[in-house]
Amino acid sequence: MHRKTKFSSKMNIKLHTPKSLTAGSGMSSLKQFFLALVATTISIVLTFGTAAVIDHYKKKAAKKDMVMMIINDFDKTIELVEKVDTGLRKCRDMQQELAIHPERFDSLYVYFASAMSWSMEEFSETIEKIFSTSIETFSTIGDVNFVNDVSTFYTTRRKYKEQIIDELKKEMEENDIILSIKSLISVDFPEYAYLNWMFMDDMKEQRAKCMRMMNVTEEDMVKFNKKQQPSETNNPEKAAIKQKMMEEYGSYTVALEEARQKFKD
Repeated sequence: MHRKTKFSSKMNIKLHTPKSLTAGSGMSSLKQFFLALVATTISIVLTFGTAAVIDHYKKKAAKKDMVMMIINDFDKTIELVEKVDTGLRKCRDMQQELAIHPERFDSLYVYFASAMSWSMEEFSETIEKIFSTSIETFSTIGDVNFVNDVSTFYTTRRKYKEQIIDELKKEMEENDIILSIKSLISVDFPEYAYLNWMFMDDMKEQRAKCMRMMNVTEEDMVKFNKKQQPSETNNPEKAAIKQKMMEEYGSYTVALEEARQKFKD
């Protein structure tokens, strides 16, 4: 006969599940309910949270694309202004030479027409109209300061067109500047060149400010332009042919104009 010790009685203790948590009891059902509720809540949070994250990144990408589209329009504007700047500087220098050597008019006047070839080009106002009239544009960009700076750029461009492009075209049409040295000398090319430079510098500053504000880099713009103009960036042979045709057109035009003047005499 073995005697039960205090130690052995402790070893024989069995753990029993409380009756309140056994299957079919009210507490068990409540536990399952809370577990199901937690699982459902987690599922909803994951579903809508993921959708919110995706939506956030979509809006962010759309915002950056719209910003780069606007800056790309800035670039096209500045590119034309730079062409005008080059042409006006050439005209200014040739005018200065004619003022000192008027006898060189017959050999120089045709080059004025070439230097003014930019006058055949126009600013595209498509992006400006989208920016100015679309409520969606404002809601997508969501930055009042950027919107104000873009508006300032387009206001500057309108002033530039009125004070430089339109005025100079009007003066060229009224005086037909390449017909006589008197009419050619009457155009104030030094003033036009100076004003053009001031507008160009102002536009470049506004562009740089907008890029800094929206964290857009030059590398971003290069990638954006490649997507916008695949035919030019991916086909250098075509671009070379186009450049050659433009150069040939310019040389033919000059030669024909020289011949016409000889026949007039």
